[in-house]
Amino acid sequence: MSALQDARLRLAMFLVTGAMFMEVLDGNIIATALPDMSRSFGIDAVRLNVAISAYLLALGAFIPVSGWMTDRYGPRRVFACAIAGFTLTSLGCGLVENLHAFVVLRVLQGASGALMVPVGRLLVLRHTPQERRMAAMSNLVWPALVAPVIAPPLGGFIASHLDWHWIFFLNVPLGILGFVLALWLIPPLEPAPRRPFDWTGFALCGLGIFALLGALERLAATIDPAGLALLAGGAVLAAAALRHLRRAAAPMLSLAPLRIATFRVVAIGGSVTRMAIGSLPFLLPLMFQLGFGMNAFEAGLLLLVVFAGNLGMKAVTTPILRRFGYRPVMLWNGLLAAASLAACALLTPSMPLPLLLPILFVHGMARSMQFTCLGTLAFADVPEARMADANGLFNVVSQLGMAAGITLGALAVRLGEALAGALDIAGQAFPYRVAFMIAAGIALAGLLDTVRLPKGAGDHFVARPR
Repeated sequence: MSALQDARLRLAMFLVTGAMFMEVLDGNIIATALPDMSRSFGIDAVRLNVAISAYLLALGAFIPVSGWMTDRYGPRRVFACAIAGFTLTSLGCGLVENLHAFVVLRVLQGASGALMVPVGRLLVLRHTPQERRMAAMSNLVWPALVAPVIAPPLGGFIASHLDWHWIFFLNVPLGILGFVLALWLIPPLEPAPRRPFDWTGFALCGLGIFALLGALERLAATIDPAGLALLAGGAVLAAAALRHLRRAAAPMLSLAPLRIATFRVVAIGGSVTRMAIGSLPFLLPLMFQLGFGMNAFEAGLLLLVVFAGNLGMKAVTTPILRRFGYRPVMLWNGLLAAASLAACALLTPSMPLPLLLPILFVHGMARSMQFTCLGTLAFADVPEARMADANGLFNVVSQLGMAAGITLGALAVRLGEALAGALDIAGQAFPYRVAFMIAAGIALAGLLDTVRLPKGAGDHFVARPR
């Protein structure tokens, strides 16, 4: 079956892309609304990053399950149920007023999103010819670029002129429509041979991920023995999970793709880069609002410039990769991404827009190029038999990188606050300047893996079809 050549499946891919858009939108839209939400819940805005991290954590923890469930029950049933769960939990997020209930619902919402997203990528990887796979996968990057473009001003507008609860109510009519279309458009596929569910791997991975990120969340607020103990426990669980996945006959998540050089660079060094660059959508709105005194809508509009740079680079990404190759582009563009992160530390409330806007726009361009490189190079050398394993592992490390980026941002702000107190530096923007410098340094560290890539690695994947 040639899914991407069939008209019905092409429409189904549009639906999957729309679902991915909704999932990415919900991961970004509350960033500019955090101050308003913090007042509603009665806590500090920086601590409310748990609402974003909980969502991304659940995505990372449950994405490995999506492959098994898709094989076991079929993509149509899994996809439709995931949309239904996402819609119901979105409704719940908009109705609750208790922070603990809100975080629980965000976890369930993220778990539902984890079952939506990999279905589309698996369809592309399984049914697109090798020579057209780069173009098809590049199209799947669009939700991650367009949704953040709309999210900041939309979230800021809703928080400023309506109420933050409506951020979640918007998903309800879209989810109902998506559920109906999923049952109509997604074709039934033959089930794959049944394989046992790896309960041990699921428990170790899930608990390890939650412990590690939970510890970072706690340590971002205060460094105490409980947070350090949770961090140590998470490290032990993660080590046990890796040991189990290496030895299990049918592991929940196969580590075999890590033997491939291009995939390994994306999974390890690429995750560090993704974590550093991923901290900006969390840090920038807070600096604009809490450091510069802007309202949520103004902060969202300025953040829109970053994602306009994302879109501006998209049209020329493939030609640039064809001309120069993955390794040189990732190195030089990675340096530009780190430099533009450091430049954000120089922003001031009085900086003229002709100087401020290019900094944000250039970072958006570098961000787009690096994310597209990471999202496509990962699969350049993966054989067909390992595509499903690589897809699950890639989605896990990508989501964890983004979740860790938010935690990194919060922790870096806390370190900046401590440094401001020690040096007796006044001004609410100083901690954010420190955070941007830390993020820039980590972005540079993520390039060390790229340096070790062989010359020409992955370039065949982006070559012009003959």
